[in-house]
Formats: sequence, structure tokens, C-alpha cells
Amino acid sequence: MVETNKANSEKKINVSHEERTQGHSSNEKKSLLKSVLMRKRNYISKENDNRPVVEGPPYHTMEIEKVAELLKSSIQDGLSESVIESKRAEHGFNEMEGDGGVNPVKLMLKQFLNFMVLILVIAMVVSFVFKDWIEGGVIAFIMFLNAGIGFMQEYKAEKTMESLRQMASPTAEVIRDGHQKTVATRELVPGDVVILKNGDVVGADCRVIESFNMDIDEALLTGESLPVNKVNATLDTAEVPLGDRVNMTYSSTTLCKGRGRAMVTSTGMSTEIGKIAKRLLDSGDNARTPLQKALDRMALVLLVIAIIALIIVFAVVKFQIDDQVALYAISTAIAVIPEGLIAVVTLTQAFGVNAMARANALVRRLVALENLGSVTNICSDKTGTLTQSKMVLTRFWRPDTGFFKVSGLGFTTEGEAVMEDGEKTMTRENMNDGLRELVRSAALCNMSEIRQDKETNEWYGIGDPTEIALQVFAHKMKMGKPTLTGHEDPEGGWELISEYPFDSTVKRMSVICENKTEGNVAFLKGATERVLECCTSIQLGDRIEPISQAELSERVLKNVDTLASGGLRVLSLAARRISNKGGEKFTFSSFTREEIERDMVFLGLVGIYDPPRAESKVAVEECHRAGITVHMLTGDHIATATAIAREVSIIPKDGNVDHLVMSAQAFDKLSEDSIDALPDLPLVVARCSPDTKVKMIEALHRRKKISAMTGDGVNDSPSLKESDIGIAMGQGGSDVAKQAADIILVDDNFATIVSAIREGRRVFSNISKFTVHMVSVNVAELTPLLICLAFRNADGIVFPLSPIQILFNNLITSAPPAMALGLEHVHPDQMLVPPRTEKQSLFRYRNIIDILYYGIMMGLICLCNYVVVIYGYGDGNLGDNCNKEYNDTCELVYRARGALFVTMTVLLLLHAQTCRDLVNPTWTWRGITQKQNYYMYYSWLFGFGIMFIVLYVPVVNTEVFKHSGIGWEWGMVAASIVVYIILAEAWKFMKRKCFPVLNPLSAR
Repeated sequence: MVETNKANSEKKINVSHEERTQGHSSNEKKSLLKSVLMRKRNYISKENDNRPVVEGPPYHTMEIEKVAELLKSSIQDGLSESVIESKRAEHGFNEMEGDGGVNPVKLMLKQFLNFMVLILVIAMVVSFVFKDWIEGGVIAFIMFLNAGIGFMQEYKAEKTMESLRQMASPTAEVIRDGHQKTVATRELVPGDVVILKNGDVVGADCRVIESFNMDIDEALLTGESLPVNKVNATLDTAEVPLGDRVNMTYSSTTLCKGRGRAMVTSTGMSTEIGKIAKRLLDSGDNARTPLQKALDRMALVLLVIAIIALIIVFAVVKFQIDDQVALYAISTAIAVIPEGLIAVVTLTQAFGVNAMARANALVRRLVALENLGSVTNICSDKTGTLTQSKMVLTRFWRPDTGFFKVSGLGFTTEGEAVMEDGEKTMTRENMNDGLRELVRSAALCNMSEIRQDKETNEWYGIGDPTEIALQVFAHKMKMGKPTLTGHEDPEGGWELISEYPFDSTVKRMSVICENKTEGNVAFLKGATERVLECCTSIQLGDRIEPISQAELSERVLKNVDTLASGGLRVLSLAARRISNKGGEKFTFSSFTREEIERDMVFLGLVGIYDPPRAESKVAVEECHRAGITVHMLTGDHIATATAIAREVSIIPKDGNVDHLVMSAQAFDKLSEDSIDALPDLPLVVARCSPDTKVKMIEALHRRKKISAMTGDGVNDSPSLKESDIGIAMGQGGSDVAKQAADIILVDDNFATIVSAIREGRRVFSNISKFTVHMVSVNVAELTPLLICLAFRNADGIVFPLSPIQILFNNLITSAPPAMALGLEHVHPDQMLVPPRTEKQSLFRYRNIIDILYYGIMMGLICLCNYVVVIYGYGDGNLGDNCNKEYNDTCELVYRARGALFVTMTVLLLLHAQTCRDLVNPTWTWRGITQKQNYYMYYSWLFGFGIMFIVLYVPVVNTEVFKHSGIGWEWGMVAASIVVYIILAEAWKFMKRKCFPVLNPLSAR
């Protein structure tokens, strides 16, 4: 099954192998059979075929060396960065044309297809029907202006989400200039050498360079459900169906088992999938989010209120409806609707998504942004998330000689192993057979590679961090993989025959290697309990002794605890000779995994240290203050997990923590009732499997908790989907996990999760603030309109506010400060309060009461000014036909409207400062001097500036807005500001005293 070019076997670039496989399944056997049948049908050339190399495409008929030559690339080092741009200019980005994306026409139509705009349309139609051309024209202008603003904001937000989805789309591991790096799939160009591992979505059409048990699901391309085993071979004829091209991988297909390397041959629309123009990768979820649904419900409620207001107006005139009554009723309905609310919500969410992207968290689904503020529990992996994933082997244990300490940090190959009892330094020359076999196992049962940069001479690793640590250790002992696989060293000449990749269900991996002197040897490494069950003997110095499972466990496990208690990740190593009585060459198909991983000889333990990130402890403690419980679900030994959990404050440093720590084996045995009966769920679960993660999420859901779960592998996808917020790793995560997740961490850092939660809380808090602001302004407008139904003259009802004044305040004046509230900074106490509950929705009782109080209070203050001008300063004359046009009898009414309009405008601008904090004072010296929101001040400058224009510019004031300028009334406006501030702060004081927000964390 595994065929690699032998000439290049010494300089292979090996890749990370943390794959999840299912062993020798029936599908695997069928896949093996398929490769054999392909040979028999002469599709695959034998290695000893000596026919001329075919020039030019199709690539599946060419030797890989010829493919590399045509694409001007290197099998070993890949492309040079210097040629990437020229190749991209020639071939374009690796993406489908016409990938859907943002549809401007649909977005524009969306601006007119909601209940709020429906009211404006009716108002415009009524104005035109009654030949009020100016008012109808202004309403039409404002309606289209609102649609334009909404369109621009939503278009920008959609483009932002689309670009972030592209950033969060599958990535590819490539070799460029000899270095392994991660690039976006769309950045691939022909000639790139791609590293493929289990769970990856293949980013482009590729020619296989090498493969190890690599099966690819091509059902979406060929319709065949059986995975296709891929090998490095050359097909004899070009007329081979896609499903039978076993040396090619195709864009958008999924690697379901194994690993390998391949060279990109086609990208974008030139791929097989591009030829049929299908978009196959997940582009996110476009379903309406809970917040959008809440806003839809609010729109319906406001529509009902608007209809009730219409009925009240009609009822007051006993349903004798004329043009004045109709316009007044429409004005009342307009006052109910916060026309700019949807646009402000969209803008706030767009800024939130951008802020999270800058903080290294890519949002794939908007629902995650809303749920972040409600998270009560975070279930995190350890390696690379809470820790740095910069692993180094610092101690190991041999059964005959005890513990050794290893010097040297990072990837440097300089260091030595010193016996802890006796301080004897071990070298390649003085080590016994047992230690030699342990080092050999560390080097050969290992798919990573250590390289030295040609310019800086610094060492770096390619592959899995754990394997890199083992490989560095082997290099320190002068027995690195290059030495053992080369032919210059006396102990060299080892060749990889077969690999059985790491499987999360068995927690171990093994390889078969061949050496002319040593013969065939199987090497094994993995979790100690899974390695011990494969062992029947133990290596003591230069001799091997049989041992029972009980004796072996008793001898080894106490030393595992010693290593793990120091925070070291513990692995066990084993090996055995495989006799070859028939003399035939072994291949992967010669044995099943079960046949290899038995009768092993136990070699020893290695302890690998992965230091916690400096920011992890701070982030976990911040979670505790915010009422968020952090769980560590790790595959490590229970003692290792406990030590790291103590370091990062997941569990207390001192005292008994047995009730907080549990092995996955014990947790999985518990029934649902037993788990639900636990006082608290375990904070640390060791030796965790993907099924354990799902079980934990289900347990949290039964306790009505909102959970966030991290994951990186294919088998983590169920738990990512099951959790309320699935968080995939951007650097070490598989593409399948990324597509199942709601959020992707670019830096794989736990602290980024906490930053995302903080941002989610900020966004929801700000939406709550400006919703109270905007809707209370509507209530403030509605209050004088309904009360003034009592102020009538011979002509009927007199408008206290004209429709244009109402629309002006709703859209032009109210929207900018609302947007400023949407950009409000994180509140200092944001992460000192518990997570938001279901009852604390956008329209919870506290917000509704605030809306009614502030709205009615501002409405009454404005109405008082209107009444003072009409009946205090004036004689109560409401004029003739003052709703339609200005005449000499309307001077008093127009002046009163001007006073009401100015008071309303000033109060709604200042009301934004009140809404910056709905509980604590904002008009005190401390409140005014808190962290400044300069957008608020800009909105005030704009609001006051445009207010003076519409108040004093001739024609605009009397003909359009139907009010006139004011003089002495400015004194009333100033007095109204003072009254408003006193009443607003008195209301907050009463809420704090009588209805305090309970914070169980305040005692901490």
C-alpha cells in the first residue's frame, strides 16, 4: 500500500500524525484490495518499469520528479517564496468564481421589507394622496436615506463576515523554502508541496509524493462512498476515471485516514471541482440569530402599538377622518417606530466581529457572538491552549537504572542525559542495550523532523510538538532519525516499512522498521496504560525478562506518578523483533495493527514538559471572577493534568482536590443519573476521549449551563457541534473541526477565549444600552402626541410635532448617539458580574421599565414646555390650519413646536450619556470623567449643529419642519436639562437601593 520513491527515502519531510483512525476496518481492506486490483489492471507501473517519462499533463501519468520539474518546484523544499506572487499572477487565487457572496440587490430590497419601513411607506402615500407634497417628499427622502444607510452598513458587515469566513476557511500546511508553514487554502499555487493529515480538506488538485495509509473520501466528486487509498505510483494511461486515479488528490475531498505529502497541480477553476463549478466548502450559517428574532418580535409589538395609536386618534375624532386626522394618526404611528435601530444593531455587530478578529478569534456564525455573553462553562484542552506547546523532554526513567535528567531547552540539539543517582553522564558509547533501544524508539517511532535554518543556523521542528521533543532528545544522544536512516553511520540503514498512526481511541502509535543487521523491529509509543497492555516483557540493561501485567504495572505506574506530579506529560516506549521466517519483504498489508501491537518489550518512560502560557493563569482567574467555570479535558495522565491545573488556577493549589479531578474511564462509567447527582462536575478530566467530551457537554446542558468547547481533531467535531459555542484551533486544528466550529482561535490561546467572551458581553451590553435609548425616544415622542389629542381648535387636532420633526429625531438626531453607544468601551465591571441568563434578554423587565420611565419623563418635560409657550406666554390660540402651512395665526403654535422640538432634540442627545450605564450614575463628576467615548461627543456636535440649521434657516423651518425659531424659550430648555438629569439620576438611585442587581461574586 505504501510506495515511496526509494531514492528520496532519506530526505523525506515527515508530517504531524495526530490522526484519528479506526484501525483495520472493512473499508481499509477494500481500499487495499482496490490498490492491488489497480496493479493487476496495469494502471499502476511497477517500480522496476523502465519506460520513458511522459512530458506534460495529465499529471497522473507522470513520475513525481517530472511533475516537480514542470511545475518548477522541489519535492524536498517546495516552492521559493520569491516565485509565489508570479505564480499567483499567472494562476489567480485558489477559489471558485461566482462563489455567491454578498448580493447587493437582495440587501437593498431587505431594507424595505420590514414592518418599520412599512409605516413610512404608508405615511408617504397618505401625504401624497392629500397633496402635501413637501411632507411626502421629505418622508420619501428620509425613507430612502435610511435604506441607503442601512444598506451601506449591512453591506460592509456582510463583506466583513465574508472576509472572516475566508480567513476561517480550511488552511493548508505547505513546505516553502524548506520550512513548514500554514497558509490559507486560497493562497495555494501550482507547485506548492502540501502536507496532508487525517481530517484535512484537500485544498487543490495534487499529485501524491508520499502516502502512509492515506484514504480520501471522494464521494462529493465521484459519488463513490468507499474511501480511495492514495499511493505514489504512476498510471499507464491518461484515460483513467477520476475515482481510479490513485496517485491524485482532488480539491474539496476529505482525508479520512492516514497522512502524506502531495504537490499542487491545479487550483481554483482549473481543479476538477472547479470544472463543475460547485461550491463545496461550508460558508457558514445564515439562519436568523436569537437577537434577530427578538428584534423581529419587537417590530411586531411596535406595529401593534402603532395600530392601537391609530385607533386612539381615530376614536378621539369619532372616526370622522379627514386629511388632518389621517396625517396626525400617521405621525403618531411614525413616532412608535425606531427606524434606525436595525442599522445600528448591524453596525455594532460588525464592529464586534472585527474587534474579535483583531483579538485572534474569527467568528464564523453570528449566533456565537450573541451567546458569548451567556457562557457559564468553558471546556478546554490543555496542550497548546492552556500551555505553550513548546515541549521539551526533561526527564526519563529506565527500569534498570532509574531516573535521568536531560539538559537543553527548545529545539537545540545540544544537551546531555545525566543519571540522577550517581550523576553519571550517558553517551552513545557508554549506554547499555536497554537505553539504546529506548533512544532508537524515540527517533524511529516518530514522524517529526529537526532542521537547521540555513541563514540563522537556528534549529526548528516540523511535525507534532510531542514528537519533536522526542526527536530532539534522540539528537542529543547522537541517534537522531537522520543518523539512523542514513547509511554512513554503523547503526544506520533503518527504513520505515509501515506506520500505524496515532489513534485517539487506543492512544498509541507504532511503526515497523527494517535494518539489514537488526532485521524487522516494531516500535511503539503512547499513553502508559495503553502501552503496558501490549507488553509481556521488560528490558533490563542488556537482557530481556518476561513479566506479568500486574508486576509490570506495579513497577511502572508509581514512576509515572512521580514524573506526572511534576507537570510532565508521560509517554511509554516499547519495541519487539519481528521474525521473518519466509524471507519475504514486509509491507503495510503484511500485518494488522493488532498483530503488531502485542508481545512488546517495555523500554521505559519519558517525561515531556509543556510550560503553561503566562497569560493562562490570569485568564482562568478572570473567568472565576466573571462566574465562569473552567474545565480541563485532556488526554494526559491524571497527575500531569492535576499539576498543570493547579499552575493555571483551575483547581486550588492546596488541599484535597480528589472531588474535582477524575479520569475519563471513571467519568464514562457513570450513568446520567449518577453524573447529575454529583454536587459539581469535575474540573479536570484526564485521559479524555472525544466521547467523554460529548458526555460532559450533555451533562452541562442538563444543568442548564451554556458551554464553550475547544477541539482540534476530526473526532472533536461531535462535541463542537453539541456545545453552545464550538471553538476550533486555528493552528493545530483539522479542517473538519474548523467547519464544525462557531469560532476559530487563530493563536490557539485560552486567553483569547476569555477576550472573546469579554467582547461578546460588551456587544450585548451596548445593544441593550442603545435599544433603551432609541425606543425610549419613541415613547418620548408618542407621549405628547397622545396627550395633545386634548388640544383641539375649530379645525380639529393640532400637531405638537410634525411628521418631519419626528422622523428627523428618529433617524438624523437619534441614530448617531445610538451608534456611539454601540461603540462604548468595555465596562470596568464587565467581567465581574455573572453570565447573562435567559431571563436577561434584550427586552427584559428592567429594560422595558427603563424605556417607559425615561420615555414618559422626557415626553412630559417636552410637553410642559409646549404648554408653557401656548398657555403661559401666549393666549392659548391654536391658530387656523397650522398643520398644513404657516400663516399669521400660527406664530404661537410654530413657536411652541420649536420649543418642544429643541427640548426633545437636546434631551435625546443627552439621554445617550444616561444610557452609557443603566444602573450607575453617569451625570456625576466620576461618571462624566470615566473613560471617554469620543464618538458620543462627535454625535452631539453633529446633532446640535443640524438642529440649529433646521430651527433657524428660513423656509426649511416653517415650510418643511413647520416650526419657527425660539428666543427666551432657551431658558426653559436649560431648565429642562437640569430637571431631566435630576430625575434620571434619582431613578437610578432608587433602582440601586430598591432593586439592586444581585452579584454573587461581589464578595470575592
